Amino acid sequence: MAPYESDRTAGAEGLPDEANDVRAGRRKAARYVVPVAVVGVAAATIGLVPALADSGDPSLPKITAEQLIEKIAKSDVQQLSGTVKVSTDLGLPSLGGLESGMLSGVTKGSGGSSADPQSKLMELASGTHTVRVAADGPDKAKVSVLENAAEYSIIHNGNDVWAYDSKSNEVYHSKAPAAEKGQEKAPKDVPTTPKQLADEALKSVDDTTSVTVDGTAQVAGRDAYKLLIKPKQSGSTVGAITVAVDAKTGVPLKFTLVPTSGGAAVVDAGFTQVAFAKPAASTFDFTPPKGAKVTEGKDSKGSKDLKGSKDSKAPESAPSRGDLGKGLDGLKTVGKGWSTIAEFDTGGQGMPSGSSSQGGNVSGFLNSLGDHVKGKFGSGTVFSTRLVNALITDDGKVYAGAVTKDALVKAANAAH
Repeated sequence: MAPYESDRTAGAEGLPDEANDVRAGRRKAARYVVPVAVVGVAAATIGLVPALADSGDPSLPKITAEQLIEKIAKSDVQQLSGTVKVSTDLGLPSLGGLESGMLSGVTKGSGGSSADPQSKLMELASGTHTVRVAADGPDKAKVSVLENAAEYSIIHNGNDVWAYDSKSNEVYHSKAPAAEKGQEKAPKDVPTTPKQLADEALKSVDDTTSVTVDGTAQVAGRDAYKLLIKPKQSGSTVGAITVAVDAKTGVPLKFTLVPTSGGAAVVDAGFTQVAFAKPAASTFDFTPPKGAKVTEGKDSKGSKDLKGSKDSKAPESAPSRGDLGKGLDGLKTVGKGWSTIAEFDTGGQGMPSGSSSQGGNVSGFLNSLGDHVKGKFGSGTVFSTRLVNALITDDGKVYAGAVTKDALVKAANAAH
């Protein structure tokens, strides 16, 4: 039976005449790239099982899963402001000073600026953060990550995108890329709101997933329906996703992903306060503070110090996203839906060998983070989080996805 078929025969109101209209509506909202923490969710495809919302508290009119997802897709809120609490728990080991050094290196790696959003926002992939957001149409947006006494902000205003790290007093400036009609121009590296996460999870549909309406809730003082998304397939590390959808506007207010292993949510992002009024125009104004170091993006002529230093040099260009795929031999995916596994060849020799005097320390550290496995492929190491796992074989093959260790080993065996 095709998705929604029973809803149509039951005469539910507000449903589109053609299934293609439903799919097109969902694709309209999918514009952001998820961080590595939810790569498996973005890759998964979703089929719908019709269900009606419970008459819980708050009491809201009954709605089908299809109608609720259509409500999300058709939501056209252009103006909002609010505070989002984002918690991510991948279960990674604490690396202490090494972790700090690695993050510092990544932060400085693109153009030499700690304010560069391509690396800075990846810090949201761990821990708990408070994020303030504001938007006024497709050309004005602001995202601020609050960190103790410091603040990191990205401001998109017209053709300009500014990023400011108050801790280092550094500014990164670039021009907003041209966007297709109906798409936003703001930086898209990491989603920071429940809507951006929900859009990725609802990109497409098939029969790999059960999607139902699981009652109602109140989020940030607003009435909401709860959309429950659960894989039908075995072998996935994704247990369930819950999206709280504002009953009036259709805007996702809260996104929660729990793993099959149980425990705390891997990703929990929700508004603690939200308003759908026009933000003050001054919200999107930005002038670099006096004395701040300003780094210009790749389309500009380099970096400068507002004090007028003559020693500033243009930063080296960061590698483009297209460059990231170079050296990967035969990148492909195997499996379907939630069990999808990415498979590629690094062209290398796998993990560093402990027999090498130069690689001994590195090998020992990496080996402590992974589990050794053997199969038809020979031997390799599985690196695990609570959501995304990766198998690196000794001959340089990589198998990765939001699947269990056994699923990775099975895929590697099948490839040999």
